[in-house]
Amino acid sequence: MLYVGPNQDKERKIHDMRFIKLLSLLAVCVLAATVLVNATDNNLGVAATHNLQLTEPTWVGGVLLPRGNYTVQHTMEGQNHIMVFKQIKGKKPAEARANCQLVPLAKKAAQDELTFTENSTKARVLQGLIFRGDSAQHVF
Repeated sequence: MLYVGPNQDKERKIHDMRFIKLLSLLAVCVLAATVLVNATDNNLGVAATHNLQLTEPTWVGGVLLPRGNYTVQHTMEGQNHIMVFKQIKGKKPAEARANCQLVPLAKKAAQDELTFTENSTKARVLQGLIFRGDSAQHVF
């Protein structure tokens, strides 16, 4: 039988308490980081990513994107709002980056909405995006 004296028992309790404190601190840090990330997205009123289908070739940020399905990611570079369009399928997936401004909506959007203009060659140019559930419009 192994005898554990009073000093060894006390040291083990101190070690266990330090371990519990360390785990608690780590849990609080992870929780705080998660809250901070979610709060940033909610303050902007837009989700970080969406999927989008272009039914015909469209100019976005100076790049002619072929028709197809795209993942659209809203990112920040300093104070600049950037939308990154990445084609989901294709032999050589197309990609475009476009600066945008967020224009608040009166209420959350009930459906996706794309707004286009035509350039001098009658090609379609993406002017604005509203994604269902967002509370702001992306204007290019």
